Amino acid sequence: MLTLTQIIIMGIGLAVLLLWMFFYIKGYRNAGLFGVLEEKDYPLKDIYFVGYAVMEAIGYTYKSKADRKLRKEIEILYGEKYADYYIRVIYAQKITIAFTLLVLAIPLYLAAGDMTVMVIMVMFAAVAYYYFGTVTEKKIFARSEEMLGDFSEVVSKLALLTNAGMIMREAWEVVAATGSSTIYVEMQRSIHEMNNGVSEVDAFYRFGIRCIIPEIKKFTSTIVQGMIKGNSELAGMLRQQSSEVWAAKRQNVRRQGEKASGKLLIPMMIMFVGILIMVLVPIFFNIGV
Repeated sequence: MLTLTQIIIMGIGLAVLLLWMFFYIKGYRNAGLFGVLEEKDYPLKDIYFVGYAVMEAIGYTYKSKADRKLRKEIEILYGEKYADYYIRVIYAQKITIAFTLLVLAIPLYLAAGDMTVMVIMVMFAAVAYYYFGTVTEKKIFARSEEMLGDFSEVVSKLALLTNAGMIMREAWEVVAATGSSTIYVEMQRSIHEMNNGVSEVDAFYRFGIRCIIPEIKKFTSTIVQGMIKGNSELAGMLRQQSSEVWAAKRQNVRRQGEKASGKLLIPMMIMFVGILIMVLVPIFFNIGV
């Protein structure tokens, strides 16, 4: 026989389910908005229209301080043109997944007969809402690490070509075509801007803004200054910049090695404690005998 607590929880669960179904029906017409997304980056994308319908229902304007920060992150990853689309995708994603987990919490509680199960599901919903709201930040960090890894090679290639007498724009185009990772894609994007009427100085400045990394911003400032002073001085400035970048990369590799060594200590300590337990427990049992 059901207890009063179970009846109340069932009532709440039914209300949540009906609400989810309402937004599912209401938002279904917008299902096509999310078809272009990659499944690996956007799990359960086929029902994101549920969260999108929730945001439409409350009339959310996406203009809070946190939204302005999120919009800047999106512009770095996807470009200003797609900022409005992806900020809605992110909200739809985290609301849909958190909402769906809440709907599943009640049936799982009733099946298990344990309140702990429902509490865990509610916690999962809260964690999902938070996690999917921070994905862009994690993507930017991973993107920055990848760009820094390739940055030294890019500067070296540019320094070599400009020292050989090639002008910066030509050298930029040649180097941009030699790779397909993020920094090369951003360089190709700068070439596309220049081909569409953006000045070289503005294109290089935008490249630095998109990359957001201080080292690359300094590098683009060096390029702009060198272009103003002339190609001969630019070659020398790039040689100096190349030396500085390689030195910074060596220091970064050293720091990464130190971090990796520190992380290895944790499993080593766990293994050490496990060995101690395996050795000491039989000894204590024998003492008792």
